[in-house]
Parts: sequence; structure tokens; C-alpha cells
Amino acid sequence: MIERLIDAARARADAADAQWHRAERTSVAFESGRLKACGIAEDAGINLRVLHQGRVGIAGTTATEPGDLLDRALASAALGETVPLVFPPAAPLPHVPTYSRATAEASLDQLTAIGAELVGRVARAGCQVNVSVDREVMETRLVNTAGVDAGYPGAAISVSVDLTRFAGDDVLMVYDGYTGIELPQAADLDALVTSIERRFTPALRLAKPPEGALPVVFTPAGLSAILLPLEQALSGKAVLQGISPLADKVGRRLFDERFSIVDDPLVAGRVSSRPVDDEGVPSRTVPLIENGVVRRFVYDLETAARAGTTSTGHGIRGTFSKPRIGFSNLIVGNRNGATETSFGGGLASGLRDGLIVDDLIGVGQGNVIGGAFSHPVALAYRVQDSEITGRVKEAAVAGNVYELLKRIGGFGNDGRWLGSRWSASLLLEGVSVARR
Repeated sequence: MIERLIDAARARADAADAQWHRAERTSVAFESGRLKACGIAEDAGINLRVLHQGRVGIAGTTATEPGDLLDRALASAALGETVPLVFPPAAPLPHVPTYSRATAEASLDQLTAIGAELVGRVARAGCQVNVSVDREVMETRLVNTAGVDAGYPGAAISVSVDLTRFAGDDVLMVYDGYTGIELPQAADLDALVTSIERRFTPALRLAKPPEGALPVVFTPAGLSAILLPLEQALSGKAVLQGISPLADKVGRRLFDERFSIVDDPLVAGRVSSRPVDDEGVPSRTVPLIENGVVRRFVYDLETAARAGTTSTGHGIRGTFSKPRIGFSNLIVGNRNGATETSFGGGLASGLRDGLIVDDLIGVGQGNVIGGAFSHPVALAYRVQDSEITGRVKEAAVAGNVYELLKRIGGFGNDGRWLGSRWSASLLLEGVSVARR
């Protein structure tokens, strides 16, 4: 079907590419410790992009046959933007595992058993436990008029657990999850339960928030406010729009020399890994910040064409939208030798007074790309004389990412994957902490 579509496009358009994607999702949900819902959903769709008389047009369908998809894409091109788009030719693809037969063929009983086990192990008196298990089996194929015909299967499973305690007007929620292409093994479930327990138990005690410019440990979960500005600034689209603070900084050391970020779609076993992006560009590892030095930005075909450079293989697309830039697996710091040993990665040791931040409220709001942040804490702990003395409430942290990352106090030994990001805890000096 997709071949016929591209053959027809060859005769009527200057160039074209099309992606077909199918996904089957199985979900199991436990609420308040009881099995609440099980469901299976399937969807498939084709996204067609044409280049005609220098203009780009897009159309999509979820129908089993494309029908008038080409006509609609050409009509879109008549009103589309002029883009010097060049589709990539066929090229060898790297090998990267994206599929697990055991995951794809796991029965509903197996998935339910994973959830039931976690409910039993995490449950505490007076607390609510919610667990979800989601399995997805996928197939992707990309064809273009330049000769690309690439496809790959995919499988993914995610498990999430949240433990909530209500005590008057105090709500304590601790959550974590597992994501991968392989079914979680006993060690993975053990790590998930341990993670919940390590953060829940000290949170039962309340501590008075500190104030001032203090050392703050951001856990892998708490790092979102620190990393989000960099993710936006490292996008080629932000560079084109003239809003990236890093736009003219390639080759300059702006951060602590121990700080690095790599985008790597070739990591085995990760759900965001892929041999080719959604535009037919072969995947490769891309250093973005290396030893504190800004190295490069990520591009899809359109932003690369507008910038006069080449795509880095970061095009992603949905059924009805044009391709856009999307990261794959972001690796922050050095993965070698990092093994989880304690909450906060051992960085609390040696702190006279400070915080461990595990979750913040309002991340992503405001002028994120500028680097300044100010967020109330959702889950944070006070550290006094190297010991966690309790959970703090009514506190907020603030600072500027570009300044704080110039003086990193240390990297934790608790490196781990959270979704499509790998990082360890990070100790930043001089973060503003205020009571609310």
C-alpha cells in the first residue's frame, strides 16, 4: 500500500515520503490496590509528505486504504511553505535492538501479575497504591522517492507505581516507574520497590525548610527543571527562531568540564532507540555538550534545510502532523561506573545544610529556554550534617541553569534510566531556597 502511494507521488509531485505506523497497546490499571481496568487498543496510520513546485504539503489517514491521500497532500502543498527540502537516499542502517518477543507475546495474565505483585509489595496501612502496566507492540515503515525503504518492529513496556498518604491537609505522594523493551525481571521490580521505600519512609517526618543560597541535590527525577532549558536550547528550531541562548556558542566551554549531554538512539533495550528516524535518516550518536563545551544542535530535514546544514536524524512524526524535531535517548554525564547505592546518590554526605529535590511543581511553565527557574517543591528533603532529617513543605527553589551548571558540586552514584533519559543525581551549589 505505501509503495503504491509513493509510486503515484513520483508521477505527480517532485518528491515525497510516507510513513506507516501501527501500534497495539495493552493496559492494566490498579487503583487503590484493586484491579480497575484492562484494555487493548490498536491504531494504524499513514503520514504522507509531498514536495511540489518547491512547496511542502502534508496529509494523513487512519483508513486501511489511502484513498485520496495524495490529492489532499498536493492540495496542502499548493498553500504550503517554500522549503528547500531534500529527501535522503537509501543508506545502510545501524543495528539496534528495538523488539522483544517475550514482551510482545506476554499474556494479559502475565501483565496483571506484575501489577498485582507490586501492589502487594508497596501497600502500607492508611495509604493508597496505584499501579499501571502498559505494553505496546509497534511496527514502523518509511518509504521515499529517493530510494529509502526502511522499517523496524518495536516493543515496549512501562510500569508505574504511586504510593499516596492523606493525613489531614498533608498529601504525600511518592512514585516511580520502569520502562524498557524487555519484561521487568525480579531485580527490576526489587529496584522499583526499594526506590519507593527509600523516599517514602524519610518523608513521613516533616522538617523546617532552610533559607538562603544553599547546596541542592537534584535527583534523576528532580532534574527536569535543570535539563528542560537545555533541551529546548539545543533544538535547531530554537536556533532558527533566534531564541536559543546557545545559538552562537558552538565550540565554547559554557559549563563545568565534567558536564556532558549525548543523544543516543542506538542504546540497546530502550524504547526510544531506533535504526532510522521518521524521515529516513539513519540514526547515530550525537554529542550535544561535551566536557562542558557546546558541540551541536539537533535537526530534522526541514530545520536543517532552512539552516543550511544536514539532519542529525531527529525527525519524528505523527499521522496527521508534519515531522518535527524530537530527541531519542538523552544521556547526561558519564554512564560508566555509576551504580545506584542510596537515595541522592551519596551526595548528602558532607552537606552541613541543604536540600534533596525529587519533584517540583510547574516545570515547563514560563520562559523556560532562558534558563531561569522558580518552582515550589512537591517532594524535597532537608539535609543537616549529612543526614536526611525529613520532608520539607512550603518551600521553593530558584536559580539560573546556565549559571548553576558552571559550578557543579558533584555527580551521584545513582545513575539510572527514567523513560528516555539517563542521569545521576546532581549537586548544584548556590541554589536559592525560600520558605513560602
